[in-house]
Amino acid sequence: MSETTQEKIFTTGLNSVLAREFSIKPWQAENTVALLDEGATIPFIARYRKEKTGELDDQTIRNISDRVTYLRNLDTRKQEVYNSICTQEKMTEEIEKAISNAITLAEVEDIYRPFKPKRKTRASMAKEKGLEPLAKTILEQNKKTVLAEILPLYINEEKGVNTVEDALKGAMDIIAEDVSDNTQVRTVLKRLYNRTGVVESKGDEEKESVYTQYYNFSQPVNKIASHRVLALNRGEKEDFLKVNITVDPQAAIGEIEKIYIKGKNECADVVKEAIADGYSRLLHPSLDTEIRNNLTEVANEGAIKLFGDNLRQLLLVPPVKGKVCMALDPGYRTGCKMAVVDETGKVLDTGVVYMTLPNHKKELAEKQLTALIKKHNVDIISIGNGTATKETEMFVAAMLKKLDRKISYAVVSEAGASVYSASKLAAAEFPEFDVSLRSAVSIARRLQDPLAELVKIDPKSIGVGQYQHDMPKARLEESLDGVVEFCVNTVGVDLNTASAPLLERVSGLNKTTAKNIVEYRQENGRFTKRSQLMKVSKLGPKAFMLCAGFLRIPGAKDKLDSSSVHPESYDAARQLLAAVGYTTDDIGTEKIKDLTADAEKIGVEKLADQLGIGVPTLKDIIAELIKPGRDMRDDLPSPLLREDILDMNDLKPGMQLKGTVRNVIDFGAFVDIGVHQDGLVHLSQICDRYIKHPSEEVKVGDIVDVWVLNVDTAKKRISLTMRKPKEAKPSK
Repeated sequence: MSETTQEKIFTTGLNSVLAREFSIKPWQAENTVALLDEGATIPFIARYRKEKTGELDDQTIRNISDRVTYLRNLDTRKQEVYNSICTQEKMTEEIEKAISNAITLAEVEDIYRPFKPKRKTRASMAKEKGLEPLAKTILEQNKKTVLAEILPLYINEEKGVNTVEDALKGAMDIIAEDVSDNTQVRTVLKRLYNRTGVVESKGDEEKESVYTQYYNFSQPVNKIASHRVLALNRGEKEDFLKVNITVDPQAAIGEIEKIYIKGKNECADVVKEAIADGYSRLLHPSLDTEIRNNLTEVANEGAIKLFGDNLRQLLLVPPVKGKVCMALDPGYRTGCKMAVVDETGKVLDTGVVYMTLPNHKKELAEKQLTALIKKHNVDIISIGNGTATKETEMFVAAMLKKLDRKISYAVVSEAGASVYSASKLAAAEFPEFDVSLRSAVSIARRLQDPLAELVKIDPKSIGVGQYQHDMPKARLEESLDGVVEFCVNTVGVDLNTASAPLLERVSGLNKTTAKNIVEYRQENGRFTKRSQLMKVSKLGPKAFMLCAGFLRIPGAKDKLDSSSVHPESYDAARQLLAAVGYTTDDIGTEKIKDLTADAEKIGVEKLADQLGIGVPTLKDIIAELIKPGRDMRDDLPSPLLREDILDMNDLKPGMQLKGTVRNVIDFGAFVDIGVHQDGLVHLSQICDRYIKHPSEEVKVGDIVDVWVLNVDTAKKRISLTMRKPKEAKPSK
């Protein structure tokens, strides 16, 4: 085969495939792939190259990036398989065509299966004994073939074929393996398994575990929910369950016989027997593993996506701006760790108070906290939701009633706080504090600005997923890193206050350049304009291009430096202002609020042509000039602040409460209603209409109205509904 032909076969029409799969134009696919290949980041492409991509959003671009990687790996694997088969001198036009037409890696592997070097098998040993010609003769199923006449011809005592039975058995082993490796057979049976297969699990009834509901469980392959797949996998891994795929073996064997059996004769009967052996011994175990792997892969992707969606919502919870915050990290024996931080997150005070156990000095603790609240003019209290939270809430609620001014508190998820406080990053940030006090500071800051604080923590430790420890580590990290990247760059970063961990999540920056920015700030003082970034060590022109638009300087002399307008568009922005009669001093003022209408009077397309930019870029510039550096989180629901606490024993069926969605999983949502134990709203109780998944209606951080269905104090379980009962009792 010529080199040109190989190139034609094994180079996927990438742009046409992407255009078809993502319902976009070929030019959009071509430009997007080119930008990715040039090293442009996804946030940069989505925000500042809209004309090139046709305004594709970041998620679509990320999906395209993933798909490009897969398709290129597919081409590489096709070439490897092709070369291997050619080396074995077994290539045919039919195999060549099959490789060329394969659209998945699984298809390519099925094609390669018969040619893949194997460990010693019964079939390979039979071939070494010279029985392959006999197997081929039997497979032909010629009516004139008489086994009693041909079998003795293959007896060879030197090779271990001592009887006609040995010869026949060896030939059947070869046929069985041929059946198992047959691409058509595997394709047909995969359809059968996916259509009629059943996932079954068994467990020892005498063993207590969280998997008891799966001890005698079955569900069709094409209907089983992803969270059940993951639960079965974990139960099997922990030796509580035995899981397998079952199908009607006769139906499966019948499908194979349609492919292999040519008529009714002696040889056909032998082939049937070999088919049954090949199915039970080789094919079924192989397909069982493959189907389960496919189910697991789909379940993993679903769980990773859900984790990512939850993480995105958590990171984008609106900050509580301009408030002095006191944080309490609850504890029993070691007391409650306390920290006070100012509006910018700077630590003002730390300490330990004892008020959760009966023998604690609660009056002294109240006196200490009240004094600190007055000294630092504390506006809000942030309480971690770990051990002793309930007792801490009760203490705080009682204390706040005695103060002469209104102060609210919020319960904050402390997931990952201990991970952060024990990290090298925390040690470098607060070398003078012990681990517990660092945790208290983190709890305060994550109420003030969740995004800025949570980026310091490994996303897997933030606790908004399900079965995250069972996920493919690299794929999970890649997905969650993408979510963090999206959130940080969508919100934007204050160049003068951002920590190194926050900066390294900015488009175009890494650990080194982020660290260098912080060091430059420490040595030279505040940044006053974006162009100073070019003076930062190891931050070259390309990195500047990729990061500059996402780094803001609030209060900068040039107001464009405080906006998300990219420096490459500064001239266009100034020309725009001049064209409609404004100056840069008018940016963000009441005077410029009608800029959109002013531009439309001239004509948006005409104006874009005059400025030498695209219409999407012009619209983005106009929006930024009207509200420079607008925080998109301001449009989202604010965190739920409380002033009093309920005990779990106070809850009664029908009681109406307001709560915060803490986690969304496949079968429901967990809602914090202020009683320490989150309540579960089952999928069926989220709304009055049918939904496939809770995420269709609720997201992490949502403030929702719920009604109590049931309370099990012994098991500490609270069942809630978001479907308003006919007669709902108001909250206490």
